[in-house]
Amino acid sequence: MRTSLLAVAAFLVAASSPALAQEPVAWGRGADITFHTFSIVAIDPRTGETGVIVTTRNPCVGNAVPWVRVGVGAVATQGGTRVEYGNDLLDRIQKGASPQEAMDAVVAADEGRESRQVGVIDMQGRTAQWTGKRQYGAEAQGDWVHMRKGATFAVQGNSLVSPAVVDAVADTFQASEGSVRTLADRMIEALTAGHRLGGDGRHGETQSAAVVVADPRQGRSRRPDRITVNINVCEHPEPLGELRRIYDTASETLGFRRLEQFMGRDVLQLKLMLHALGYYRPNEKAIALTGPDAAVYTEEAVKALDAFRAAQQWGTTVPGFVDARVIERLWSRLKEKGLDDAIRKTLLDLQTIR
Repeated sequence: MRTSLLAVAAFLVAASSPALAQEPVAWGRGADITFHTFSIVAIDPRTGETGVIVTTRNPCVGNAVPWVRVGVGAVATQGGTRVEYGNDLLDRIQKGASPQEAMDAVVAADEGRESRQVGVIDMQGRTAQWTGKRQYGAEAQGDWVHMRKGATFAVQGNSLVSPAVVDAVADTFQASEGSVRTLADRMIEALTAGHRLGGDGRHGETQSAAVVVADPRQGRSRRPDRITVNINVCEHPEPLGELRRIYDTASETLGFRRLEQFMGRDVLQLKLMLHALGYYRPNEKAIALTGPDAAVYTEEAVKALDAFRAAQQWGTTVPGFVDARVIERLWSRLKEKGLDDAIRKTLLDLQTIR
């Protein structure tokens, strides 16, 4: 992955959301936000990255649950979410408290503690988790709560189809330990494993997912908080699939798009138009209508097209880009030169060539 690729800007993406910072009406006012959900907080000792990934059946989970601070740790505050837990825990850890000491302090001061579920990790891999009593009691209705932790992570979940959801997340993340991959990539893979088992057990409600990662290494982020990944899929039928798609697209991972050499009669038409205008093989009286490369979008044709676009005083940052605007301008320039009818006749004749 190119050093600057994820560092140019954080991925601030709110799929199907009218405004990134807008809180969904479903959150209500004057009460705790409830995120029945599952998440993982984690670090990568090899890179110093720390992050959180979470998914739920509520909109815009990324606006409340994940909290990350470079060089300090990460927090997931869910269940009866109290967003203040994010900074409260990270502040205490930054001042020298262990995750457990920080958790004990903030939980003891919270009257609504029994509705909370929280996970925290520091850069040493120390973790702490809390699940209040009111999160339990509905297992007979398929509403399970479970927690797991390891040397570099903590997984927590509630309203799950089964405890196996959390176990799948933990096992998958552990299996990728030590691999030369980004923390975000590994966390997306791990949470997807739990989602495939059913994840959040509620049916028919809005789904969302988010991942946030900070990286202390120089040149990885242009932001002062060193956030390198911040994808907030506010609403989607398959939020983790969409999160993966966005991550792979932003990091230009092989497979995020189809790769092919364009070829076909439309390419030949383009070459004919560019030749008539003097951009493609201008020194040739005519160009071949048949042959192995006649209908192939070659580098030569791409350069000719880009020269035409540049002559229109258009930017050419996408080599060989042809859309309706380009095609309309080609015909316009041909008409200005009185060449359009001749080109149309040639194209009409081409239709009989097999």
